[in-house]
Order: sequence, then C-alpha cells, then structure tokens
Amino acid sequence: MATSITTRVDPSGCATLTLDRPERHNAFDDRLVAELTAALERLGEDRRIRAVFLAAAGPSFSAGADLGWMRRTAGYSGEENLRDATALASLMRALHRLPQPTVALVQGAAYGGGVGLVACCDFALATRRARFCLSEVRLGLVPAVISPYVVAAIGPREARRWALTAEVFDAEEARRVGLVQEVLADEEALAARAAALAAGLVRNGPAALAGAKDLLRRVAGAPLDDALLADTAARIAAVRASPEGREGLSAFLEKRTPSWVEG
Repeated sequence: MATSITTRVDPSGCATLTLDRPERHNAFDDRLVAELTAALERLGEDRRIRAVFLAAAGPSFSAGADLGWMRRTAGYSGEENLRDATALASLMRALHRLPQPTVALVQGAAYGGGVGLVACCDFALATRRARFCLSEVRLGLVPAVISPYVVAAIGPREARRWALTAEVFDAEEARRVGLVQEVLADEEALAARAAALAAGLVRNGPAALAGAKDLLRRVAGAPLDDALLADTAARIAAVRASPEGREGLSAFLEKRTPSWVEG
C-alpha cells in the first residue's frame, strides 16, 4: 500500500517530511493523519535529527479534509467523531511540540487543516502562488483543533477575520498577518532558502534549540511574576552547566567550531 508521507534525511541530519497525495491535493484523511503523527514522533525521538522541514508534493500544500473522509465522518457516531478529531488534535500537538526546529515549505494552496500545519511550525516559507483559507465555516464546521495554533501565529483579531469570512488570502497577506515569515518567487527559490536555513540551523546547539523551543512555549503569554523569573533563571543556570553549554562557550572563547558542528 502506498504511503501518504515520504521521509528524507540528509547527511547533516535535516529531515524533510513530504505530504505525498498529490492526486488528492494532500488532503487529510485518517491514514495521512496517522502516518504523519507517527513520522513526527519517530523524528522527535531521534537525536540525530537536527531540523524538520514539512513539504508537499504536487500543486497544493494541503486542501484540508479529504472529501471521502468527510463523507465517512458524516455517518460516524459521536464517539467515533471524537476519536477521529482527537487523532487530528494529536497530530497538531506533535508537530507543535517537536523538539527540533520545524519549517513549513508552502508551495501551493493550504486550506483548513493545511493552515493548521503551517501555524504549528516554528516558521514558514511560501511561494508567491501559495494561497490560504480557513474554510471550515463554508462547510458548516469550525476550525476547532487548529485554532490554538492559528491564534498563536496570527493573533485573535486576524484569526476572527479569516475564520469567519472563509476568504482566500495570498502569500503576501499571510506574511503580513504572521502566518508565514518569508515569501519566495517560486519553488526553486523556496528550495534554495530552505537549504540555507538548514545550513544555519545545524550550526546551533541541538539541546539549546530544544531548550529554546520549550522556553518560548513557557513564557508566551505568561505573567511577568516571581515564578516566571525564577524559572527563566533556573533554565539559563542549568544550560550554562550542561555539557553542550560548556562546549559552546569554550568553542567561542577558543575561536573554534563547536563539536556538534564538527560531528
């Protein structure tokens, strides 16, 4: 049976997960959700993986929910629908919490859950022909499981604007609202920028990258109180005393490349 996801890991440890249902515009179904979740969990546990890029085959990044899947869910019981929705929520959480840096490479249309995948990544690059839409209300649905990540990415006001109108917006608008950080001319430029990002990311301490992601999740929206100050102080103290922290500082002072780059 053909898989919905392909995985490629380059010699530097950067992994590319590719949504590989181009004939279905990489739309979500239960198999794609399960396979992508499993692939993310495997990569997250592999200490050799330094960064994860999320790409897609064909003209679309992801068209959201597959029509056949939606037809099946229409006949599900309440318990079956909850189990199905929980699986999708688990996918989004797995991508959001991955310890390695994550980068979405959006070459085409991202609708519904496709927008959720983009929002879950640490940053996103898009080509000029990319299009985005929170299309759920057109189907009488709501963007429930993706909403925490979309709101975190673009803010509540912009989220309300796009979720309530279900209008399509282009890559430049996506950059304006913060859904993507950079817009590239075409797929060739997208690949070149991704390669440059990968080359930079592998120069950073892998434990430091995971620690920075966890730190930023902790401080986002947190009150600036004694507990937060104590937590941030404890984190930097622990990192300074860690093997990676000591190696990074020594390498800087000795004007040499740190061991994680040489390795």
